[in-house]
Amino acid sequence: MDGGTDIKEIYENVMNILEDLTSNAHKLQEQVLEEILKSNAGTEYLSRFFPNGQADKQSFKTNVPIITYEDIKPYIDRIANGETPSILLAYRITQFIQSTGTSGGQPKLIPMTAESFEKRMYEPLLADLVIKRCFNGSDEGKSLYLYFIKPEMETPSGLVVSLYTTFYFKTKSFKTGLAKFCTSPIEAILCSDTKQSMFCQLLTGLLQRDEVVRMGSSFASVLPRSIKFLDDYWKELCSNIRTGYLSDWITDAGCRNALSLILTRPNPEMADLIQQICEDKSWEGIIKKLWPKIKYISSICTGSMSQYIPLLEFYGGGIPLVSPNYSSSEACFGINLKPLSKPFDVSYTFLPNTAYFEFLPVNKDGGGKAQETRTIDKPVDLVNVKLDQYYEVVVTTLTGLYRYRIGDVLKVTGFYNKSPQFQFVERQNVVLSIDLDKTTEEDLSKAIMKAKLVLEPLGIMLTTYSSYADTSLIPGRYVLFWELKMKGRDDLPKLDAEIMEQCCCIVEESFDFTYKSLRKGGVISGLELRVVKHGTFDQLMDFYVSKGASITQYKPPSCLKSKEAVKMLNSGMVGKFFSSKTMF
Repeated sequence: MDGGTDIKEIYENVMNILEDLTSNAHKLQEQVLEEILKSNAGTEYLSRFFPNGQADKQSFKTNVPIITYEDIKPYIDRIANGETPSILLAYRITQFIQSTGTSGGQPKLIPMTAESFEKRMYEPLLADLVIKRCFNGSDEGKSLYLYFIKPEMETPSGLVVSLYTTFYFKTKSFKTGLAKFCTSPIEAILCSDTKQSMFCQLLTGLLQRDEVVRMGSSFASVLPRSIKFLDDYWKELCSNIRTGYLSDWITDAGCRNALSLILTRPNPEMADLIQQICEDKSWEGIIKKLWPKIKYISSICTGSMSQYIPLLEFYGGGIPLVSPNYSSSEACFGINLKPLSKPFDVSYTFLPNTAYFEFLPVNKDGGGKAQETRTIDKPVDLVNVKLDQYYEVVVTTLTGLYRYRIGDVLKVTGFYNKSPQFQFVERQNVVLSIDLDKTTEEDLSKAIMKAKLVLEPLGIMLTTYSSYADTSLIPGRYVLFWELKMKGRDDLPKLDAEIMEQCCCIVEESFDFTYKSLRKGGVISGLELRVVKHGTFDQLMDFYVSKGASITQYKPPSCLKSKEAVKMLNSGMVGKFFSSKTMF
């Protein structure tokens, strides 16, 4: 049997697996909950909810409360300080997974077990095979995946704490699996110096440019950062390729050893070609030009990552953007069965064997804002959600999370057999708040997407944004930070005051009735827009990375809570504008 037939059979098997999973969603969900209760009902945390020892689904839903991380944190802290994990779960904890902390607040520690890791491996494997099924020949070349780690920590009890990606990249599963098809040597990925790692990964990617058929990262925010790094270092990268000699400032022994096996000789022809491409004034389509065989770019670009879609489309030059799967530090949820969907239209299909899922109905008012009270109705099971309805997802896992509110709001867009498909709508948190107004991430994103349409005919691109509520004055106001560039080059656009004020007005017009009422009554001042120079948000990423975030998992904050972060963006400000809108 030839290789092509083998691959075809693998894809057919994958689709058969998906058919089986989604057709038996209800049965699998019942089995998952039964397994969790059978294993963990005797723990200190759960046993108090089953005084008669009857740990069935009905008792679980009647007695076990819906919680947030703060409710489970005392148990996590006790385990971290040396108490037995059996107070929360029956399985041995191999380590803690740390959430990034840049989108939903403070980092959280989530238990990881050998069993939960095995379940997590299922989702990305299926997602990858579904994607390859849609792109002929994508299984034959190499992947330029930009991956980075952060140093591990230890709890007082000796348990390792790390980001999930750091943990995963050190596993045998990664090293003997996906890593074998990456242009980046494992030594470069595991280099804790982000700058050296980035340089070496881009260098090896360029050296193997004719073999690269896929490009990607865990989150979309990494790719624009990588292109900016390339813009800053392409001359030095070309010099390394031209001479066959690695820059002296690359001092990491693993990187130097790995590169000695790849950068084996001078290649002036390749260096000249790369130089010619990079010297072009416009970097539109730069990814396609440098890696001409790329078939798709794989990266999560939904939710807060959607702000990077226009920039990736600009740099990609028509390369399809694929958002493969939806997961969090706490659990895996679903995969994208239609990889060719436009990024803003992506829906994920729930995998019913990864955790037990419940859904809190979320009411939407006429303005489209999700109401703060989300628990008026009882949660519904996976197979009982309704089309076009909004829900906040609640998970129960083998790792000690019981009826745990993830904080993400989803919209049901359809069904694949018995399993629902959904779009990520927003993270369940208010990002801006003054007085009675509470503006969510979704409200803010939609308003900014409308306002930026004014700039596009002028050739101006909004590359990224953030915000904060300025209450230093009375009345307070919302402040937006925008980083702008000219399409085709990094030049700062000429800022027309009238146009920028129009953007402010459009944002305010897009907010809900409560905001407009408070504006009209003078409780909130007119919105302020601060434009920052190119590269300022890279400095913001560096700031959060220095505080423990990972470039691989970095999620740009929609709203800034740190005074130091606000000060950093203010230092890059090149113009400020105010809404002249009068709210009637």
